[in-house]
Amino acid sequence: MQHGPAVRRRKLGAELRALRTRAGLTSGEAARLVGWHQSKVSRIETGASGAKPADVRALLDAYGVGDPQLREVMLALAGLDDGGGGRDHWWHAYRGVLPPTYRDFISLESQAGAMRTLETTVVPGLLQTAEYARAVTRAAVEGVSEERLDTLVEVRLTRQEVLRAHPPLKLDAVLDEAVLRREVGGPEVMARQLDRLLEAARLPQVRLQVLPFTAGAHIGVTGPFVLFSFSSTSDLDVVVLDHLTSTLYLERKEDLRVYTEAFNALQANALSPEDSLEYIAAIGDGV
Repeated sequence: MQHGPAVRRRKLGAELRALRTRAGLTSGEAARLVGWHQSKVSRIETGASGAKPADVRALLDAYGVGDPQLREVMLALAGLDDGGGGRDHWWHAYRGVLPPTYRDFISLESQAGAMRTLETTVVPGLLQTAEYARAVTRAAVEGVSEERLDTLVEVRLTRQEVLRAHPPLKLDAVLDEAVLRREVGGPEVMARQLDRLLEAARLPQVRLQVLPFTAGAHIGVTGPFVLFSFSSTSDLDVVVLDHLTSTLYLERKEDLRVYTEAFNALQANALSPEDSLEYIAAIGDGV
């Protein structure tokens, strides 16, 4: 169990080590190719130290890695901005407003191929309307100024661009019925938010399921979580647990297996996507 930057360093190092091995190089040979001491390669591969943009690119070049997507993911894991034409790392413009853990989350979200999320209290950020996002943020951030509130809502809405990217992020979301029943922002705001969910659920890249109260106790009662998967390699997958004062990143294979099985069980117990649409519409009619 580690925080975001440590996870990124370890994953980056593990992937660089795998790429070096695939290239048939020892760490000493790799170091000579890029003009370093062997200890620097070892520190990066073990996650003991971070890597500068030039360092990561030098190693990828030395290992013959030309796949743009893989290079992009590697740089994203290091929290680096690829000046070589990768995706727009727009959140860097908000560095003075967003805490590091939130920037870490957005970085993962931007680079992931798929996202699976269980939500037990609020609508997932990628599916929120501006009004709903404003109400949630105002409640969550004590004493937030109107100016900062505007900025945080802007960030929330900009994040949603991943669903319209090419290719788009594949989103699987399981929502506890409490998410739909809680009148965030009042009845009118909630009615429009439910309409937004219906609209999003019809997108081919979005699979939305409702876990009704009648399902009883379920594994998700322990709290919400997010699973990020990367199309380049499963070794980069990570579970994110968000708490009031911290965000935890789980990346051990055992943790990933447990949370994957938990999400599969939640999907099996939830309403089908088609029945979920009808359920949301029915709740909306009563708001």
